[in-house]
Amino acid sequence: MSATTNKNLNSFIEIADNSDFSIINLPFGVFQPGALNKPRVGVAIGEYILDLSILESAGFFEEVFGSPSYIFTKPTLNTFIAQGRESWSAVRMIISNLLCANDPALRDKEDIKARAIIKQSEARLLMPVDIGNYTDFYSSREHAVNVGTIFRSKENALLPNWTQIPIAYHGRASSIVLSGTDILRPSGQILVGSDPIPHFSPTNFLDFELELGYLAGPGTQLGSPVSISEARDHIFGVVLVNDWSARDIQRWEYQPLGPFQAKSFATSISPWVVTLDALEPFICSGPNQEPLPLPYLQRKVNFTFDINLQITIQTRHMKDPEIISTSNSKYLYWDILQQLTHQTANGCNLQTGDLLATGTISGPDKNSYGSMLELAWNKTNPVKLSSGETRVALEDDDQIIFTGWNDFAGHRIGFGNLTGKILPVQQD
Repeated sequence: MSATTNKNLNSFIEIADNSDFSIINLPFGVFQPGALNKPRVGVAIGEYILDLSILESAGFFEEVFGSPSYIFTKPTLNTFIAQGRESWSAVRMIISNLLCANDPALRDKEDIKARAIIKQSEARLLMPVDIGNYTDFYSSREHAVNVGTIFRSKENALLPNWTQIPIAYHGRASSIVLSGTDILRPSGQILVGSDPIPHFSPTNFLDFELELGYLAGPGTQLGSPVSISEARDHIFGVVLVNDWSARDIQRWEYQPLGPFQAKSFATSISPWVVTLDALEPFICSGPNQEPLPLPYLQRKVNFTFDINLQITIQTRHMKDPEIISTSNSKYLYWDILQQLTHQTANGCNLQTGDLLATGTISGPDKNSYGSMLELAWNKTNPVKLSSGETRVALEDDDQIIFTGWNDFAGHRIGFGNLTGKILPVQQD
């Protein structure tokens, strides 16, 4: 267990037992405390945000960055996460101590507390990082088998390279949006049935994809691969990801080069970045890899995470959201160290803030699938909702909510909600 994850900590700030943001979590994000104030970096704690720019101005981080430092007055986390793992852990330890019920350094400073502790409900959450590049992997074997079975056959579900190489595509960074952003139904070329040519129309097969995403810390030089032993030091933290997909557009366009307009219209991420230090209690062994990967991809340590993942839907006719799938990130065949190592194996450079996503995470049974494509099995087995409705694809006004969490020694470590609501296609 990391020295920065002390299971015995309790905070002087009241935190509900079921809060994702316990004192042993301390996820980082960017927020704006008022319309006239500039964005700055904060940490989520219970229902509150701890304004790190206030603590920085009070000198609490001088031992890490010296003085003066302007790390947490920035409108993104990029400057902070470029500092590297040693600084991340040191800052997190300082924050943990300051929030501890037994430490008077912040607890008894009423003037600083009044300025530094803000209710989340009174702040606007912003995109946590400036994302320059986005890679989406395809690392859940269960999902790959399901999709391959649907579109090819059970006998040919996995292509020959899948167990040898972490498959991925390069996504569109400019259309990554924050949780709560409405998603406009996209249009594109769609080939219907035996029609000889496609037509251009709004998608009628809009889908979600349940994923985790991780953010690159220090960048690397072009031509300098990151070994699997070094990969941990280049990952700052993890967010929830919804890689929205238009399956009918995708089916027509994906050969021979893969996804394009079927996915580039939007990808949603959660606002709070949970650090790898916080997630250390949930590290577990991943699925057995057979055949053994090539040497540069062979695991040196376990780095799969036991994180509960849940998908809920709320339609226009539902008062409350309804759970439609419960999965877990432990099902990922390729772990995030292997993914990042493969990303850089050809000399591709990392840039601070790059987003790398796991791909859809599906479990072994139909109640743990990570996409509607699988849950409704390509529209052949509609998902039945308590409202009397059914779904084989997302309809206008449907809202999808992702959550992720696990508990450790009476504390919860979670990501908060990742939400997105489907709006009708824009009319000219």
